[in-house]
Amino acid sequence: MDAWIDPLLNWLALPQYGLSSVFVVAFVSATLLPMGSEPAVFGLVQLNPHLFWPAIGVATLGNTLGGALTWWMGLASHKVVDRYQHSPHHLRALAWLEKLGPKACLLAWLPVVGDPLCAVAGWLKLPFWPCLVYMAIGKFARYLTMTAVLVGAFGG
Repeated sequence: MDAWIDPLLNWLALPQYGLSSVFVVAFVSATLLPMGSEPAVFGLVQLNPHLFWPAIGVATLGNTLGGALTWWMGLASHKVVDRYQHSPHHLRALAWLEKLGPKACLLAWLPVVGDPLCAVAGWLKLPFWPCLVYMAIGKFARYLTMTAVLVGAFGG
């Protein structure tokens, strides 16, 4: 591996904290704050290959719980969004979400739109537990795929 990659991975993975760092980064990245958690997961796995599955599990749990927080924020912000309810984009998006229901939360892993999708699911009062299950499935698939691809591409 190139000499610059090891220090970068060491910094990204925060190995002195390990899985707890992955949990926190994954949790925060699932809120509406703009950040990604894949570098932390990849860095930890690169430095500790035996932690592949625990890192995937912890990242999935943290990101799913962050998605749940975003769902609750969406539920609480229902009144704020009322003033935008008549725009054509808003009405189309709401119709699509209402049609799909909790299954739309499978797309919670998507960059840019995934986290707001969780908030809108809460705002629409879609059932919490089914939404949470679909969020977890989508987020698990993302972490598994992204980490496996990165390890395959850059792994030792």
